[in-house]
Amino acid sequence: MSKTKKSFFERLTGTIRLDEDTADAVEIAVENQTGNWLEEEKEGELTVDVHQTADKIILKTMVAGVRPEDLDISITRDMVTIRGKREEERSVKDEDFFYRELYWGSFSRTITLPQEVEIDTAEAVEKHGLLILKLTKVDKGRQTKVRVKSNL
Repeated sequence: MSKTKKSFFERLTGTIRLDEDTADAVEIAVENQTGNWLEEEKEGELTVDVHQTADKIILKTMVAGVRPEDLDISITRDMVTIRGKREEERSVKDEDFFYRELYWGSFSRTITLPQEVEIDTAEAVEKHGLLILKLTKVDKGRQTKVRVKSNL
């Protein structure tokens, strides 16, 4: 490696300058190791809004174009996972598109809840492409009295 003075950017970021042959070798090694990452099918991630009321946690997400039976919602006391797949109609040839921004394919999202919920009382409603989950909070302050029975 030649002893050239590092640029301000190289000193600031700690990067090094590669000659053309080294840069080509690195690029080939990375491509062989990871494959063409642009061609790999990635799973989309849903955007969500999560808020609370006095007794519920409400989760909202857009699932337009997905049939309710194609959604898989898993709920534990402290986590929600939503999975699905948005199928694309293949009636238009690729070369006929001007813009192609809609997401088609598998998607999922796992949300850690800010408070534990009662999984048996969860409600899920889809209306006009908006999925709304209503999750009842666990009332940790709730108490009950237990009567002791005599077994005589």
